[in-house]
Amino acid sequence: MATDYKKILEELIEYVIKADASDLHLSVDRPPMIRVAGSLIPLVKQAALSAGDTLGFMEQLLTPDDQKLFLDERQIDFSFAYKNSARFRGNCFFQQGSVSVALRLIPRKIKSIAELGLPSVLDTFTQTRQGFFLVVGPIGHGKTTTLASMIESINASRAEHILTIEDPIEYVYEQKLSVVNQREVRTDTRDFHTALESVFREDINVLMIGEMRDIETISTAVTAAETGHLVFSTLHTNNAAQTIDRIIDAFPAAQQDQIRIQLAGSLAAIFSQRLIPRISGGLVPAYELLINNSAVSNLIREKRIHEIDTVIETGLEQGMMDMNRSLADLVRAGEITEENALRHSLNPKSLGRLI
Repeated sequence: MATDYKKILEELIEYVIKADASDLHLSVDRPPMIRVAGSLIPLVKQAALSAGDTLGFMEQLLTPDDQKLFLDERQIDFSFAYKNSARFRGNCFFQQGSVSVALRLIPRKIKSIAELGLPSVLDTFTQTRQGFFLVVGPIGHGKTTTLASMIESINASRAEHILTIEDPIEYVYEQKLSVVNQREVRTDTRDFHTALESVFREDINVLMIGEMRDIETISTAVTAAETGHLVFSTLHTNNAAQTIDRIIDAFPAAQQDQIRIQLAGSLAAIFSQRLIPRISGGLVPAYELLINNSAVSNLIREKRIHEIDTVIETGLEQGMMDMNRSLADLVRAGEITEENALRHSLNPKSLGRLI
């Protein structure tokens, strides 16, 4: 009898939802594994998966067109909706000749900034009409969720045209006061660059770019922020200073002075976050926030990015926060252990003096 991979996949997804897990991993020679509060846990009552099993799951998750693309490219990002109860961001890839699958659960409900435990100062950046706001940090630390919360705040509070370009679409927004159009790479547009070429003809107010992957995307995002749009995006960088360097270094030397000037004028803020295991269970965010002011703008223009950390450390009254202070506050509040704080700090020695 043929294996019913659709039924098994549905059972695994139901278990992910019930266990409040964030991820499901399907790999050959291992039982299915889920991630709960940051830790991977094997489903020991399930048998180890064969190459045929993971291939069968892939065929349930991908459309025929995406299956062909996957077999050609050997990897693919995709989104997957399960009934009306859950949505997943997925990646299928080959390893040692066999298929593996990673699924990230995207909650249906978009939590507010307060519900996520994020600082209320982020609300300020949803109320502005122009600027470039970046959320940065490692993969799996809630960047997309933070952006979704900010976009939803705009959607619920005023009438704007919000356009998102994503690969794949993760959170799906209900139309509220704003008009929200969401474009998925491959489904609705060929790629990020193609979609961005037309944004200036689509009468948008707010633009959300799922990830800045190349200089064309970065250049268009900065230009959009300069020309009266509110732009949100993400980068896989560790902190604000590294983010600014990464953006500028992405351009050829002859263009770096120009992008430096544009960034100094258009940047609103850079928010770097980490999700830390909470002592009482679950995860809690620690963060760094750089807010662009005249001092920061001058440092960017004058190629003194290395001094930005000092500006953040001394900018508490303006709403800025450095990561070590955020971690130390969580330790003192009994939210996280000192060990986990030190593990997530970029400067453990300095953090040790704070706690």
